[in-house]
Amino acid sequence: MKKKPDLSQMSLKELETLAKDVEKAIEKKISDNLKEARAAAESAARKYGLSLDEVLGTQRKTKAPAKSLPPKYRHPDDAKITWSGKGRQPGWFRDAIASGKTSEDLLI
Repeated sequence: MKKKPDLSQMSLKELETLAKDVEKAIEKKISDNLKEARAAAESAARKYGLSLDEVLGTQRKTKAPAKSLPPKYRHPDDAKITWSGKGRQPGWFRDAIASGKTSEDLLI
């Protein structure tokens, strides 16, 4: 068995380095244990003809890409700026409403 280092004889710099080395060693050990456990779990699932994702119910379902909605409202001063009417109201829309315009006034 290895002899424990005498921490009281170490400098602050040596202690800080030791602490960093210990933290790295702990992280590596955890990572290695996770890899080993995952491999064992995958092997057990394969015995039943399943994947680990199927067993855990974590298979990713692919989503269809979000459809871009057509613009519904147009900026009163710059026709290039539009808003679909979904999601957060843009600042220009809120400002126009606050200045007395109605949402119908801003419709395309």
